[in-house]
Amino acid sequence: MSTSSSQPQTASTSANANAAVSSSNSPAVAQDSQQASQPQISRKEAEEARKDRTLAEFLVMLDDYEPLIPNEVTDYYLQRVGFECEDVRLKRLLSLAAQKFVSDIAADAYQHARFRTNASGRARATQFSAKDKTRTTLTMDDLSLALAEYGINSRKPEFYL
Repeated sequence: MSTSSSQPQTASTSANANAAVSSSNSPAVAQDSQQASQPQISRKEAEEARKDRTLAEFLVMLDDYEPLIPNEVTDYYLQRVGFECEDVRLKRLLSLAAQKFVSDIAADAYQHARFRTNASGRARATQFSAKDKTRTTLTMDDLSLALAEYGINSRKPEFYL
């Protein structure tokens, strides 16, 4: 009798265990789905925190940085456009952005000049000495082409009224 009574208990115990597992699975599945969405939120928060930390570190580095464009020049042009800010680091950041913009335009103009001299230099390669081949002269046309890439029109109007 003990064997027959133990079998039904085992069956009911396994049924209870299956019910417990299935009932615990549904909250676990819901919990897993919440955890799956939770890392996305935490990833976003972690990314934002990393960006904030990086910006804060960069602004601290700007305390020691002396930009090529003097602070007085930056202050003058910021005042002319109506920008009021007492944070020197922010002004230096804007000065650094302007410096990079001018540097990019100069590099693009230099590339245009190199293309121009290489294209015309092949035809007259025998006329120039080795010293002249290494020299590059920037012209207003080169600068105009570089500025046009940034949407700035620097050409004079064709006709004056």
